[in-house]
Amino acid sequence: MPNSSSVSEFLLMAFADTRELQLLHFELFLGIYLAALLGNGLILTAVACDHHLHSPTYFFLLNLALLDLRSISTTLPKAIANALWDTRAITYQGCAAQLFFAVFLVGAEYSLITVMSYDRYAAICKPLHYGSLVGSRACAQMAAAAWGSGFLNAVLHTATTFSLPLCQGNAVDQFFCEIPQILKLSCSDAYLREVGALVFSVSLVFGCFVFIVLSYVQIFRAVLRMPSEQGRHKAFSTCLPHLAVISLFVSTVLFAYLKPPFISSPSLDLVVAVLYVVVPPTVNPLIYSMRNQDLKATLKKLILVVIFT
Repeated sequence: MPNSSSVSEFLLMAFADTRELQLLHFELFLGIYLAALLGNGLILTAVACDHHLHSPTYFFLLNLALLDLRSISTTLPKAIANALWDTRAITYQGCAAQLFFAVFLVGAEYSLITVMSYDRYAAICKPLHYGSLVGSRACAQMAAAAWGSGFLNAVLHTATTFSLPLCQGNAVDQFFCEIPQILKLSCSDAYLREVGALVFSVSLVFGCFVFIVLSYVQIFRAVLRMPSEQGRHKAFSTCLPHLAVISLFVSTVLFAYLKPPFISSPSLDLVVAVLYVVVPPTVNPLIYSMRNQDLKATLKKLILVVIFT
């Protein structure tokens, strides 16, 4: 059996067996990828160009769009290229880089979503102190902490995963390099090396989840105490996009990693991976732009400028 020193490449799972279906998947995922690039690119351009959107909320939204853009660009282009050229190969270094950036960006996005819940809490529960609680320096520090926690998480997992001896071949049962699938290729007695990284990840995930829940408990209490129905409606409207993003992101990731083993299969794992890797970065721009009048107005101006220039 090969070990890690003799593995020079991995074989990713193909989307289909026949050439016709491979080309169909190529066209489908290329369309999704271009839609994600367009949606997140428009968000980035709108927030960067319109000075009316230079506020903490839109600063965090810009970071979210940047993370989504990089996240989907980590996994989908390689899958698209493999489907087009009818190949499954990815180099050892490419697989390690793909796993690192996938873990880094997903972890950073989860931390950023947590930070965005604090922004909503400060805006609704502490409106008079919002400027001091979420000033430009505080925004930069919170965004840096989100990116930094994702980076540290990725370094720990990538280092421990690729330090394991590989003795179960080099075929990965996924369309990108994913930690559980790489661990399946390692020797069974080497899993203890992952304990430290798992403890850090679980602590981070649990801490962020508790913070999000507590923030929204306080938000809902403050909103329900508002005397004006119009004020309550406006407050809920600002929270709904963020809640939708949280629900989509957390539900897909949790199902991917916590589903019972007896319902696991290569086909189901593939579908679930598409749900949490492809769907959130593509749908998030739609979620945030549907109910946000300021953002919609800026996006319309940008589109008109592009069309008539």
